[in-house]
Amino acid sequence: MSSETITADAAGTFELGDLTVNRVGLGAMRLTGSAAFHLGTPSDRARSIAVLRKAVELGVNHIDTAAFYFSARRSANELINSALSPYPEDLVVVTKVGPFRNYSGEWGTSARPDDLRGHVEENLRQLGRDHLDVVNLRRMRQDSIAEHFGALAELREEGLIRHLGISDVEPRHLAEARAIAPVVCVQNRFGLDFRDPATDELLRVCGEEGIAFVPFFAIAGEGGSQGAKSGDEDEEVAAVARAHGATPAQVRIAWTLQQGPHVLAIPGTGNPDHLVENVAAGALRLTDEEMARLDALHTRSE
Repeated sequence: MSSETITADAAGTFELGDLTVNRVGLGAMRLTGSAAFHLGTPSDRARSIAVLRKAVELGVNHIDTAAFYFSARRSANELINSALSPYPEDLVVVTKVGPFRNYSGEWGTSARPDDLRGHVEENLRQLGRDHLDVVNLRRMRQDSIAEHFGALAELREEGLIRHLGISDVEPRHLAEARAIAPVVCVQNRFGLDFRDPATDELLRVCGEEGIAFVPFFAIAGEGGSQGAKSGDEDEEVAAVARAHGATPAQVRIAWTLQQGPHVLAIPGTGNPDHLVENVAAGALRLTDEEMARLDALHTRSE
């Protein structure tokens, strides 16, 4: 499929509270290098900045980031600030808090509720903002998120945060959070190669309640934060891709988007060509028969 003239509005829009975003966005983790969480090879700074500016040029107005997205010499938030500030009025920058890494890149203990103000303020400083559009609380295996989410709700009342979301949760956590403050999005791992019944339930509930469902690692599959594994593509995905003159990654994005109008895609890349392809995937429409074949793949991945 041709991708040069396709922009991020091809898949339509959805609302994060009172913020309208195109359904194809950009995940910022891979802008920092080959393996941001593992301090792999740092990215070329000029190239990463070019990717961000190209994304906005293509209509991407939803960027997902975090202060803990950094490699040996690159910070995703710093790159976003340098590339895009002063920010376009329609750009929605979504960040997340909860996990913690020290300056050497090592993971620390999970944040306590009273740590979250510092996490929010660090994101504000790095991004050069006076408020954050959306902050996701990333659950770190705790049974209840009430105290942590309540701390973020207080920061929302103070005006430091506009909207709240949650990440890596079960349906009960969504109910717990919504009893405290509105939730505009849920981020969970979800994709053709990864199925979890609790996440399937969240996908359904979010659709019914008008909440955005934002999968992460939808393209990477088993590669997770390391990225997709080359040369290891399922033949069903490859066959659908060939039928459309598309790439397997584009098919995965299209399948994700066709899970419902409330589903947003945030594929991450530091490659300008891959960015153009990812955005173009928003225009790819899979047939019912193709969706059924891919759904069967997803079901087998449990």
